[in-house]
Amino acid sequence: MKILYHHRIRSKDGQAVHLEELIGALRAEGHEVAIAGPESFARASFGHDPKLLGAMKKLMPKALYELLELGYNFPAYRRLHRAWRQHKPDMLYERSNLYLLAGVWLKKRTGVPMLLEVNAPLARERGAYGGLGLPRLARRLEHWVWRHADFVLPVTDVLADEIRAAGVPPERIVVIPNAIDPERFMQQPDVEAAKAALGLPGRLVIGFTGFMRDWHGLDAVVTWMAGPDAPREMHLLLVGDGPALPGLQAQAAQLKLTDRITFAGLVDREAVAEMVAAFDIALQPKSVEYASPLKLFEYMALGKAIVAPDQRNIREVLTHDVSGLLFDPARPQSMTMAIARLAADEDLRGRLGAEARRTIDVRGHTWRENARRVVALARR
Repeated sequence: MKILYHHRIRSKDGQAVHLEELIGALRAEGHEVAIAGPESFARASFGHDPKLLGAMKKLMPKALYELLELGYNFPAYRRLHRAWRQHKPDMLYERSNLYLLAGVWLKKRTGVPMLLEVNAPLARERGAYGGLGLPRLARRLEHWVWRHADFVLPVTDVLADEIRAAGVPPERIVVIPNAIDPERFMQQPDVEAAKAALGLPGRLVIGFTGFMRDWHGLDAVVTWMAGPDAPREMHLLLVGDGPALPGLQAQAAQLKLTDRITFAGLVDREAVAEMVAAFDIALQPKSVEYASPLKLFEYMALGKAIVAPDQRNIREVLTHDVSGLLFDPARPQSMTMAIARLAADEDLRGRLGAEARRTIDVRGHTWRENARRVVALARR
């Protein structure tokens, strides 16, 4: 099958991982995939964040910036239509973005079937976190795009509820969560060798990977480690970057924990599995209620004992006390209490990790399986 993949991603972060993994899986399944998206994305390395775009977004009036986003559709459509003429695809696969209309325009003009991947209700998200200058227009256009795709592919059932409420018929909504590459994340790791490679032999390692935000609550974990309840052999391994990182580093220095916390920073995508292999306990801190956290599937695939928030999108993947320990995100110290329970019980860590890994196998949470689901929908 010939597939035209359309996106408007500019940062090389978690969303880029989703894009590249799915495209790689589609190609591995024997399909031809052409990509239409910003040229700067194709040239960027992992961790790249376009600073000029960020400055424009911060300095411009919100409404003006959003009008520029709308205007982007004209060059985007020309690029997309040129790719359609060149490749004559059987399907258009688009990763949704706010004010991105070019994919629906192509579908209406050419009749190419369109599958739309939705990772968040972006109008609501930007309104809540970053602010919108044209909230009613943003919401109406987002819903318009959802309603005009042949299939809408939200990453959680929580998000599917919102798409149904926008008027998309249930039979055109198919939930496809995030996934993993089994060749990278399902090899049985030698945990002690992974710890030794990081200079952490004999330590009880709790770890986190990803973008660190203040509301994650990682500062509470650092505070707990300085207290009497945390085992002295426990070590915190933080892999990634984000706005919370400087505060966490300052907190660790103030509490004299620098020898018990490793800030690994951004690492190459290829090295993430090697880092996670060293974890005894994996942290999935507070999460937005509609997300499908990529790190969660990576922890599961490597058989880690996971501490995660007790909320509906997480319960779509994990079962409390079976494949993970779920804490109450509204209750102070709930996360550290779950960590303490796992730290004291090696058998529980082993049981939860084994069941988490089995869940990946049973439910087929791999990118190749996701690619097969996408192609099956297109053939319908």
